[in-house]
Amino acid sequence: MRRPLAFASVTEGLTGLLLLAFPEPVVALLLGGDLTGSGVAAARVAGFAILALGVACWPTRESSTASIGMLVYTLLVASYFFALGAGGHASGVLLWPVVAYHAALALALGANMNRRHRIAK
Repeated sequence: MRRPLAFASVTEGLTGLLLLAFPEPVVALLLGGDLTGSGVAAARVAGFAILALGVACWPTRESSTASIGMLVYTLLVASYFFALGAGGHASGVLLWPVVAYHAALALALGANMNRRHRIAK
């Protein structure tokens, strides 16, 4: 359980830091659009939240709640970004790699949670 969760925690934490430091280029690479006005502030708030998620989900001895939280987050991000891309609403160069990353991460987290659940029985 620890490796996928630790990997997710680190990558999401770094993403949060990147959004805080460089909101405009991160959004441009991901969604293919520009940030204006309050969009920069909203991107930074998203950066705070993603960084906090990474910290909160750092694996501990009992990380089942953190794993569930990260699984839900990755499924929602993969689904939403997929819908944006498929609907032609986003076209950033990193959009589809991010969709694939979150889908793969969700599979890894789900598989580990399933394996851990089977072992606990």
